[in-house]
Amino acid sequence: MKTISVLIPCYNEQDNVVPMSEELVKLFDDKLSAYQYEIVFIDNDSTDNTRALLRDICSKNTNIKAIFNAKNFGQFNSPYYGMLQTTGDCTILLCCDFQDPLEYLPQMVEEWEAGNKIIVMQKNASNENKFMYFLRSCYYKMIHKFSNVEQIEHFTGFGLYDRSFINVMRELDDPTPFLRGVVAELGYKIKVIQYTQQQRRAGKTHNNFHTLYDAAMLGFTSYTKVGLRAATFVGFFVAFISVIIGIVYLILKLVYWDRFNAGAAPMILGMFFLGAVQLVFLGLIGEYILSINTRIMKRPLVIEEERINFEQKEK
Repeated sequence: MKTISVLIPCYNEQDNVVPMSEELVKLFDDKLSAYQYEIVFIDNDSTDNTRALLRDICSKNTNIKAIFNAKNFGQFNSPYYGMLQTTGDCTILLCCDFQDPLEYLPQMVEEWEAGNKIIVMQKNASNENKFMYFLRSCYYKMIHKFSNVEQIEHFTGFGLYDRSFINVMRELDDPTPFLRGVVAELGYKIKVIQYTQQQRRAGKTHNNFHTLYDAAMLGFTSYTKVGLRAATFVGFFVAFISVIIGIVYLILKLVYWDRFNAGAAPMILGMFFLGAVQLVFLGLIGEYILSINTRIMKRPLVIEEERINFEQKEK
């Protein structure tokens, strides 16, 4: 009998972990009863009652497991590391807030049994904030256009991954893995299923400007060269325009020596403009350097504080 693993990253999800575990168990008992299952929660150092609830859930069902991180290791490292700890023939990654509809799991498994190694769930609509959805759309289109890898638009990681691809993930030596990029770059042929993202059932989102910016820059610096190329091209363009303006001013001054008074304003404006351009691209280059520095340090993805019910599998 095949085993299906479900990996659920969580952070301060005390209102969702119990109903999520109950609905998943019910789903496996009713619609996926032909499979064994393991449900793995990986908690990213929650500060509410999430861990206590997970301990209680695990004590009642040994097929439900938990990993407690020693600290918060970010929204990318924790899910990636959790997927590497699963033992099933395939692994399903989904959020704990019910924004990823559980009713699609049987369809994903059916597509997997048909021979698809990776089933990607792609949002074609969302019940989240319309402005945030618009910003995400703009970001995905930009990455899709400039990336040297065929990126998947509106893909958050929700999907099914065959064990063979999980083994590929295990072989990567990247301390800051970007799962969406890894799937697009190294994945097998991908089966895409579209869905409407639901609103969070309970609790509040943990995404803010900092986390969204961090996600955007990780994808941008990992899979595009456009930032560095743009710095070069803009530099040449600004230099060319500056030379043309300098020649024009020289000619005007020579022809209208007594009447043409350029003043200091053009010089000041030019200095501010060039300074702004330099600062923008210094910051962008700094993002690339920061990405390189993080990878060179070879830090572990996650440091565990505790894991529950994994030893049962080994006995």
